[in-house]
Amino acid sequence: MTDAKPLVLLVEDDEHDVIATRRAWRREHIPNPLRVVGDGESCLDYLYRRPPFDAASAPRPGIVLLDLHLPRMDGLEVLRVLRSDPDFRFLPVIMLTSSRTEQDRLRSYAGGASAFITKPIGFDNFAAAVRTISEFWNLAQPVEDPR
Repeated sequence: MTDAKPLVLLVEDDEHDVIATRRAWRREHIPNPLRVVGDGESCLDYLYRRPPFDAASAPRPGIVLLDLHLPRMDGLEVLRVLRSDPDFRFLPVIMLTSSRTEQDRLRSYAGGASAFITKPIGFDNFAAAVRTISEFWNLAQPVEDPR
């Protein structure tokens, strides 16, 4: 067994949220490498290693942090694609969004989200949420594909 921490793929179009996430990553000393793509289609391009990505530039993530409201393809559409594909059915996908609506939360879980987390207000609260996500997913055992 390897001690390497799984890569985290952040799918986020708001540059301020990307900067806050990177800053929280550093402040909380999160050991997982972080990659960022800016929209739903780029997320799928990354995961399926379609240009501009390839095996070298797009290692498989262990976790996806997926915003709900994205350009080109929203988070729920991305989630539907992933859950319909046997290769990504068990990939943990955490909806990390500014949405506070019950409908978005329920639709995310119904679509197969592993968790739904509303982005807290204020950097300290956001950093604490990022730390909690990291601690939980590094302790949780990933589900292995039974195939």
